[in-house]
Amino acid sequence: MRIDNAAILLVLSAMVLLPLVESLLRATLGVGISGSDSIVQHLTLAVGMIGGAIGARENRLLALATGDMLPEGRLRDLGTIFSHGFAAAVTALLTVAGVQFVISERAAANEFVYGIPLWIVQSLLPLGFSAVTLGLSWHASQRWTGRALGVGLSVAIVACGALPPEHLVKPALLLLLLATAFGAPVFTTLGGAAVILFWGAGQPIASIPLDHYRLVTNPTLPTIPLFTLAGYFLAEGGASKRLIHVFHTLFGRLRGGPAIVTALVCAFFTSFTGASGVTILALGGLLMPILLSARYTEKTALGLLTGAGSLGLLFPPCLPLILYAIVARVEMQTMFLAGIIPGLLLVLLTAWWGIQQGPKVEATGAPFDFGAANRAVWDAKWELLLPVVALASMFGGFATMVEAAALTALYAFVIEAFVYRDLKLREVPRVTSECGLLVGGVLLILGVALGFTNYLIDAQIPMRLLDWVTASIHSPWVFLLLLNLFLLVVGCLMDIFSAIVVVVPLIVPLGEAFHIDPIHLGIVFLANLELGYLTPPVGMNLFLASYRFKKSLPEVYRAALPMMFVLLVGVLLITYIPALTTFLPSLFAR
Repeated sequence: MRIDNAAILLVLSAMVLLPLVESLLRATLGVGISGSDSIVQHLTLAVGMIGGAIGARENRLLALATGDMLPEGRLRDLGTIFSHGFAAAVTALLTVAGVQFVISERAAANEFVYGIPLWIVQSLLPLGFSAVTLGLSWHASQRWTGRALGVGLSVAIVACGALPPEHLVKPALLLLLLATAFGAPVFTTLGGAAVILFWGAGQPIASIPLDHYRLVTNPTLPTIPLFTLAGYFLAEGGASKRLIHVFHTLFGRLRGGPAIVTALVCAFFTSFTGASGVTILALGGLLMPILLSARYTEKTALGLLTGAGSLGLLFPPCLPLILYAIVARVEMQTMFLAGIIPGLLLVLLTAWWGIQQGPKVEATGAPFDFGAANRAVWDAKWELLLPVVALASMFGGFATMVEAAALTALYAFVIEAFVYRDLKLREVPRVTSECGLLVGGVLLILGVALGFTNYLIDAQIPMRLLDWVTASIHSPWVFLLLLNLFLLVVGCLMDIFSAIVVVVPLIVPLGEAFHIDPIHLGIVFLANLELGYLTPPVGMNLFLASYRFKKSLPEVYRAALPMMFVLLVGVLLITYIPALTTFLPSLFAR
């Protein structure tokens, strides 16, 4: 086992066990573990940096484009060298900024726990960025000459930081966009923009790792790796087959039954993994044959699976709901309640479209088989109880958010490894590595995006935007319509994680100015970005479906467009009927 894989296994195990031991001691003996909250928060930092290093090592950090989109030959090779060299220069500068941050924290002489200096733990930031730098440099080319060119480019870019920034900021930003178009990871785009803008303003870049540290050690952020880990245990076990069997026995005999099954199973999985990509990759191979055998056309099946991959993003405890609550500073439990009805609406619309596109005859003439349905539900009972475990522990008042997430992850592991025995213990390091890779990539994006956002705030961009919008628009309905159009553009150009950190601080003051409920605004925001996964040219689900089903991007575009318009109707209903969002939160507040 590689050292980084072993490290991520140990860190995630500690994140699961420590909150549960703390909760047990508190309930039985009335005592806790000193500093446990701080330890878990900094373990999240460790997951982020180690997972980011794994992603760089395997060349799987999230990017908006890839060099594979270019024809094979010298242009693709040069594009990869340029994008990875530029990205490595950005992470090298972030490493330097991280060292500066650690030096300043060392001078402050703050304590972590048990007499350990805080700066030692904070050193994970520059260590992680340096590991990512090495990974990016290695993957600049398959040849040593290409890697040398990439390293030379990185050194030249870093050296330019010593030059006066006058007249260099705009060319640097243009080169950054070019690197992004050739495949530089998303986090280096945002981090690079922050570095360039701070450099141009004559401000220290050490504030970027400081913002990264503050966000990643947020008290509620450990819920992200924990709930994601639970989703990965489900995906890697036999849960997908059992859940598909359950929904197939319940709805498979109806006209359009396979479409209903697809919508429900995808929503279930995405709500826990927090990533539509995991859902498409894990379930696509199982659901596509079912749809084709039910006489759906290949185009319809492709469009349905591409659209359904992101359906669970509004259901608790999905990762974007957690992130929005943290960034917008609203109550997380309220966001969880607010997303349920809008999420169900989008599932119903997807199922309705699937029914309309299905064969115009009954799927079978056989009566409903209660015995088969009961057996299927009984076989999958432990997995069907997973949302109950998660939500009951959160809303029951006997566990904190982090403890509920840890309990959910442990429950998923136990049922898959020891009850169903589909998850072999020897596979656990690989599963935790995959989970760490996803979480690390997300946390890298979030951390550097916050630095970019804080630059915008320092430049008073939100206040200027607020003044312009309030002077130009007077109706909240018009504002919401323009917001939807803006977010559709954002959703097709940015991934959902960076969009939350960058865009939410801009729109929250606007929502307040138009007296829009912040919870309603949040669900509108997330519903639009869910739709953004399907929006050409760079909606993430489009790329993943192209990869998973071996179809060209134009084929995927044509297949997904009908689903995009169906979900657009749902987004407009969510936008202009606030009760869909506010009903459950107001009901539970009574």
